[in-house]
Amino acid sequence: MSHDVSFWSLITNASLIVQLIMLALAIISLGSWWVIVKKALVLASAKRAADQFEDDFWSGIDLAALYARINRQDAMVTGMEAIFLAGFQEFLRLRSQPSVDTELVVSGAQRAMRAAGSRELDELEMYLSLLATTGSTSPYVGLFGTVWGIMNAFIALGVTQQATLAQVAPGIAEALIATAMGLFAAIPAVIFYNRYAHEVDRLANRYETFMEEFSNILQRQSYNLRKNYADAARAAATPQS
Repeated sequence: MSHDVSFWSLITNASLIVQLIMLALAIISLGSWWVIVKKALVLASAKRAADQFEDDFWSGIDLAALYARINRQDAMVTGMEAIFLAGFQEFLRLRSQPSVDTELVVSGAQRAMRAAGSRELDELEMYLSLLATTGSTSPYVGLFGTVWGIMNAFIALGVTQQATLAQVAPGIAEALIATAMGLFAAIPAVIFYNRYAHEVDRLANRYETFMEEFSNILQRQSYNLRKNYADAARAAATPQS
């Protein structure tokens, strides 16, 4: 008795439960590859935008001019630009109030930058949990399909008069395809999750470093402005000779 052992025939001859598990694993694998491609584009764009902004920021351009240029952009501001925009906007708002202390101005800008940074990191980390879930659960889902298929194969053998390897092999092969598909879905998901998580951490460090450096600049500007206010007040109070 001959058996068709082609890959497609093994799938079509599998039990309904095993076929449903294979279908679920195929859908999960396609979803994880969609996330892999999407996050590759998003992270590459975020790194290019960070490089471009840092080149502009440290080129010696006036911060007010840089703020006005970013604020005029029609496209959505993201990444380091969004952090700068939030911090400088809050700095200008608080600085316009003469009674506000210098430290309060800087701390307010820092809080605005941290909030913007958290939003940007949330965007970068979006869908990464799908890769983590795929990598951790797909092998077990495939193993369940394999166990179910092998169990059915041995049950079928129990009602035959004579069990041979030719009768056992196709049923076991059908079942093992589920494990193979589980590994096929899990391995790339784990690899790219670790890679993207590392890249997000690196961008988070760059954002944090920029916030610290920008806070120092704002503190110096706020101090100089406060000093100018004090000098102007003393000059106005000094009687003219």
